[in-house]
Amino acid sequence: MSMIVPTISSGVAGPLGLLHLPRFWQKMSLGAVGKLHDEYLACGAGYDQMTLDALGLVREATLNYVNTNKPSYFGFEAWVKENMDPNSDVDAHNAAVTGYIHTDETREEIFGSVGLTDENCAFRDAVNLNNADDWTIFHQQEIAG
Repeated sequence: MSMIVPTISSGVAGPLGLLHLPRFWQKMSLGAVGKLHDEYLACGAGYDQMTLDALGLVREATLNYVNTNKPSYFGFEAWVKENMDPNSDVDAHNAAVTGYIHTDETREEIFGSVGLTDENCAFRDAVNLNNADDWTIFHQQEIAG
């Protein structure tokens, strides 16, 4: 069975306007059916936890909902809307996602694996660095073989 690299960017939002939520759903959903590529966590400590914290969602309850119900994205968003803290600040969360910068060590590791350098790449933000990493892993696994 092919393990799937999540390629929805953290910079994508669904109808609720929450950045990273579609990617988080995809990773949890792939994890729920044993198809998530082994270089990814269904619910990690970075953007995933940042999103849970921003929305006031309980990690285990969120994972349990996805693992048990295997909802469509829109079903997951409906559950999030019902269970999130009504005082959640979507704009603050989105600014935290787009403003997050990886450490120099992480940037250098990603650059090394994708063939970029500080001289030939202008972006430094985590969303774009993660995209580059995802695209490279996807290409290596699914295209280049």
